[in-house]
Amino acid sequence: MGPQIVFEEQALLAAARRKSGLSNFGDPGFREPLRRLLHSLEHEAQLSESGRTSQYERVIGNLVTRLSAEEFITRHPEILQEEITAPAVIVGPTRSGTTRLQRLLCEDPRHFAVLWWENRCPVPLPGSNWRTADPRIPLAQDEVRRILEAVPELASIHPWDPLGPDEDALLCEHAFLSHVPESSLHVPSYRDWLQDQDQTPAYEFLARMLRILQWQKKQRGERGERWILKTPQHLGFLEDFSRIFPDARIIQTHRDPCVTLPSAASMFSALWKVSSDEVDRHAVGRQVRNRLALDLSRSFKFRERHPSHRICDVRFEDMQCDPVAELERVYAWLGTSFPAETRRAVDAWLVKNAREKRPPHRYGLQEFGLEDADLKRVFATYRERFILTQAD
Repeated sequence: MGPQIVFEEQALLAAARRKSGLSNFGDPGFREPLRRLLHSLEHEAQLSESGRTSQYERVIGNLVTRLSAEEFITRHPEILQEEITAPAVIVGPTRSGTTRLQRLLCEDPRHFAVLWWENRCPVPLPGSNWRTADPRIPLAQDEVRRILEAVPELASIHPWDPLGPDEDALLCEHAFLSHVPESSLHVPSYRDWLQDQDQTPAYEFLARMLRILQWQKKQRGERGERWILKTPQHLGFLEDFSRIFPDARIIQTHRDPCVTLPSAASMFSALWKVSSDEVDRHAVGRQVRNRLALDLSRSFKFRERHPSHRICDVRFEDMQCDPVAELERVYAWLGTSFPAETRRAVDAWLVKNAREKRPPHRYGLQEFGLEDADLKRVFATYRERFILTQAD
C-alpha cells in the first residue's frame, strides 16, 4: 500500500514541482481557489479509494500544466503576441445542444476549437515530436477509454471524443476556477464560494492558454480565423467573460429546463460515480436546478446592459428540425460565408453522428427530487421568453 493521500496544499505543490522539475506556477492568484477545492475534496466529496487517487493525480496534473505553461512561454515568448480575435462563444443550459452546435461549426477549417486532448494537456510533453506525432493524443484516448469502462452509461449521455472539440472550462480548471469539479464531484463549499467570485482571473488564464494552443496549431499548419468556444459555465459570467474578450460573439442555446435539468442531473450523477460510491441523486438535482436558475438570472441582467445584436439565440428544436438552416443563420449573424465544402462536411457529420447510433439515455424528474410544477415556477420568465412563445 502506498502513502496515504492527503489533499494538503504544500504537499501537492511540492509533488508538482518534483514531477515537472519546474518551480514557476505563474500568477499566485490560483492559490486560494486551490485551497478551497482541496478542502472540499478532503472533507465533502466522499471519494472512493480509486476516486481519491484519481482526484489527487488530477490536481497534480493541473499544477504541472501551470508550471509547464510558464516554462513553454519562457522558451517561446512570441506566444504572448498571438491575438484572439472575435471568438464565438456558445453558452446555454447543460443538455441544450451546445456540444452539437460547436462540433458542427468546427467542421469549418476556418474555425479553431479546443480539442478534448488539448484541454487535458495543453502544453507539449518535454522532448516530444508534437508537431507530427503528438503523444498527448493516445494519452487522452486512454483516459476516455478508462472513464467509459468505469461508468459505461456515460456513453449514452454524452458523445465522448478525445479528438473532438470540447468545453474550454477544462482549461479554466488549471486555474482552479472552473465548474468542472462541481459537475463531477460533491464539493458544495467550493461550488458556493466559486459562484460568488469575480471570474476575470479565470478568463485571463483562459486567454493565456488559448494563445498557447493557437501558437501550436499554427506551427502544425492550421490556419483558423476564429475560435469557437463552448462552456455552459460562461452563461452566468458573461460580464466577466466580455471583460477579457470584448469582441466576443455570444451564441446562446435554448431548451426547456423541464427537459434539460433531469438530463443534466443524470449526466452529473454518472460523472460523480467515477470518483465516489456515495451519490445523492436528490442533491445532484438541487444543484443543477439552483445553478441554472442563478446563471439564467445573471444572463438576463447581462442582456439588459448590452445591445441585443451581441447575442444570437438558437433553439434546440430548430437545430433538431433543420440544423443546416440554423447554421446558415448563425453564419450570417457572424458575418461570414457558409461555403459549399463546409456544408458537405456538416452533412457528413450529421450522418456519422446520428443520435440513434448511441444507446438511449433514460432519466426522469422524480429520481432527482425534481418536480415539474416547481421547475415551471422557477423558470417561468425564461420559458415564456425563449421556449413557450416560440414553440411550434
